[in-house]
Amino acid sequence: MPFDPEATGVIPRLSLPKPDESSGPDEDTPDTPDLPDASEPSDSSDSSDTSDSSEASSAASDDDEDDDDETTTTQRLPASFVVKIGGPPTAADAEPKTPAVPDEKDDKDDKAAAADTDVTAPAVRRPEPSGERKPPAEDKPAAEAKPSSVAEPSGDAKPSSKLSAEAKPASETTRPAAARTARDSGLAKLVLPAEPAASPQGAATPAPAAPARPAKPAPKTPVPAKAGGLMGRIAQLVPAAPNWLPVLLTLEGLIMYVLALKVAPGPLRGIDPNDINGLGLIAAMPLSAFAAILIMIVSFFVTVAQSTDRKFLLLFQIAAITFALHGAGALVATEPRFPTAYIHAGFVEFIGRSGETAINIDARMGWPGFFALFAFVTKAAGITDLTPILQWTPLLSNLLYLLPFVLILRQMVATTRARWFAALLFILVQWIGQDYFSPQGFTFALYLAFVAILMRWFGRVEQRTKPLPEKGKIRRLLARLDGMTPGEIANTGTYRADRLLMLMLLIALFFAATASHQITPFMMLGVLTACLLFKRTRLTWALPFFLGLVVLAWISYQTVGFWAGQIDAIFGGFGRLIQNFVSSSSGRIEGSDPAHAVVLKARLGILVIILSLAAIGLIRRLRRGVHDRMVLILLCIPVLAMGLQSYGGEMGLRVYMFALPGSCLLAAYAFFPNLPADSADVRDETVPIRRRNVRFNPQLTKKLSVVLAACIAVLFAGLFLLARYGNEKFERVTTGEIAAMNYVYDHDKPSARVLYLVPKASPEVTPTLPWGAKDVDIVNFNGQAKVNKDPTQVQDAIEALKARDRNTYLVVSRGQVSYLQLNEGFPEGWGEKFRAALDASPDVKKVFSNADAALYTWKKFVKGTEIPDPQPYKGRGDPTTPWTPVGVAALAVTWIALFGHEVIRLHGPGRAPRARRRLLYVAIPAFLIALAVIIERFIYIALNH
Repeated sequence: MPFDPEATGVIPRLSLPKPDESSGPDEDTPDTPDLPDASEPSDSSDSSDTSDSSEASSAASDDDEDDDDETTTTQRLPASFVVKIGGPPTAADAEPKTPAVPDEKDDKDDKAAAADTDVTAPAVRRPEPSGERKPPAEDKPAAEAKPSSVAEPSGDAKPSSKLSAEAKPASETTRPAAARTARDSGLAKLVLPAEPAASPQGAATPAPAAPARPAKPAPKTPVPAKAGGLMGRIAQLVPAAPNWLPVLLTLEGLIMYVLALKVAPGPLRGIDPNDINGLGLIAAMPLSAFAAILIMIVSFFVTVAQSTDRKFLLLFQIAAITFALHGAGALVATEPRFPTAYIHAGFVEFIGRSGETAINIDARMGWPGFFALFAFVTKAAGITDLTPILQWTPLLSNLLYLLPFVLILRQMVATTRARWFAALLFILVQWIGQDYFSPQGFTFALYLAFVAILMRWFGRVEQRTKPLPEKGKIRRLLARLDGMTPGEIANTGTYRADRLLMLMLLIALFFAATASHQITPFMMLGVLTACLLFKRTRLTWALPFFLGLVVLAWISYQTVGFWAGQIDAIFGGFGRLIQNFVSSSSGRIEGSDPAHAVVLKARLGILVIILSLAAIGLIRRLRRGVHDRMVLILLCIPVLAMGLQSYGGEMGLRVYMFALPGSCLLAAYAFFPNLPADSADVRDETVPIRRRNVRFNPQLTKKLSVVLAACIAVLFAGLFLLARYGNEKFERVTTGEIAAMNYVYDHDKPSARVLYLVPKASPEVTPTLPWGAKDVDIVNFNGQAKVNKDPTQVQDAIEALKARDRNTYLVVSRGQVSYLQLNEGFPEGWGEKFRAALDASPDVKKVFSNADAALYTWKKFVKGTEIPDPQPYKGRGDPTTPWTPVGVAALAVTWIALFGHEVIRLHGPGRAPRARRRLLYVAIPAFLIALAVIIERFIYIALNH
């Protein structure tokens, strides 16, 4: 059989019957299953799936005969056929051939079969009767040419009929007519007439075939002409609206929002600061700003509802919504908002100027990592004014939070809609205001990055394969949960070098958080420990002991000036879970202005709604057989920190902040709880796994879920503006208040003191003014002046000013007055009357005044009284103990041994077990010695200092 080098496609393997076999159908050999049509959808009906599976299983029995069955197609032909593959053409083939006339009754079947014809398979010629050779058929399009298997030959010789009678398997008669026509047309194209042997002498020569009638041309579908002009362009844009409409809506909403807040106040535009009341900034925002936010949220859900995952567009839309919500304060305010940010800028200025820290100035200087970092950056970059940084830090912080949080979302077994909706919720419910220029905002980004690296490079997912225990309801329940589908993705394709690099980065993030903040390292350590307990990480127990020793060593050796003499203040709130929660929630609502109480209740309402949605999402995921263990860890571990201490009444806010990743994910599962589709197409992502539990149309529930999620997003956006900017009346900083503080800085040589207004003396009350931006080492802001609701009673404030040294200033500012009115029930107009009473007092004099602030000092000093020198600050010369050097050495040995153990473990669980065991033998006693020295330092220094 000669080979044709120009033949293309797949050459079928032809199985010819043996000479002694009959020409009838072979009952032992199953029929080859039909190839699926590419134009048909992949999900067919149940009957067709059953038929195809039975034919595929019967065809698979031929695999034992030949290994080539996986790549070739078997066709069995009668013995009377002669096979020629790629034979050279003869002279007769070049002659023109009259096309066969198709029957009109088979015209429809021929057109349907021609669509299934394989044009790449090689031709197989069959023998023709001796006599005149038929000219080859003219080339026709697939829609017009009639397959040769149904062409009706003339005379007695009818090879096509013989093929249909002899070569067709018995099972062919049970197939639908359309399927038989499609298969026969494809086989007939492969089989063409060939020369038979010479007929015996005396045999009748078959009569030549009658001339065929010309085939009827297929009707041509008229192509519509392209519309021109404006209407034609509009007609082309309408079908592509899902592509460009979300982008247009987002840009329109963003521009509309900026113009609504930045232009001069007028109808439906601009913000007048005088309109800000107890409800906060939302009372002064124009309606056009709310409309712009609504447009951006709608555009987001238009994109989410599409069948494609448009990552960059969704990221841009979330960034635009983040800019609108978290950047509103920067767009409206002329000065950086939130007074506490100014004292942090003062710490940065002090470290950059002196090159050291001083914990006796402020306890926060015992964790100077954040301040030292920005002192280095600003000094290296030549930045002297931190005002732009303070202005835009809230917005930049929230945009920074999105990066690791999106990486966390990618590790979850969730639909595309659930992931992006969780990212949107993370922005909408982040109202607590800890994203300003502060160590907490900085270390929260480190926390998210820590969790993302832990899940992405060190994640572990193991589903239970053991049978359920026979006894114990709790054991059976835990085993059943352990056998559910994991809600996380484990990445096993990472290199050892990458894991080593990520391990070092993980430790570096923990060190940075430990040196910058008091709470964040405990959150990181809790998540890591919980992942080890619930088998969600490939790391070992050596790392938690390593990191835990880092935290204890930092507190014991680097923050002595903070905890020496006030051990009860640190550990006094340990275990008081209920009291800490009450002081962080309901205690903040008592005694508030009625309008401002709505703001505080709205904050608690957001908490109740997000936790309720999280509970619903958890139940819906469990009903689908998914156990989101990692999400529960991220939600529950921060709650345990409530039992540590009250943290100045703000522990509830910090717990809420750290629980946001887990709560937002579970809340998104309340609307989109299903697992993702197997394919890249996300249209079937809302179809539940267990189809027997389907009670409604999946397409209807998909649309309903998107609509409900959009409504919740709009509700959270409105509550966010109310909760986040509800304190705007006293958190907003004005130019007049900045000018008053600059007057103090200009007259603080050699030292100065500032008294601020309080309703009652308390060390937990901080000034509601932009304090400490400069000269924190020579200006003291620890003085308090008690005031009463009666503005004419100024004697307590005057006595507090009289008791201080010379160059002490009493500050009366707009922010302090607003705070007293909203949170302490002071009457309207109290500030103006109080300033008038001070002006009338003969004991004080006004040294600075504007519309927003006034400075008063003592009028009569004894002659010769000098301004005292500033209190000298001390560096790191903290008290020590006899065992401190031993503890330091034990710390170094423990860290080296545990780190070496963890690095060897990265190469595999069975790698160098003897070396790992020896490292543990060194690390365990060194760890116990280091821990004993830390405890000894707490006891010795607390009792002697």
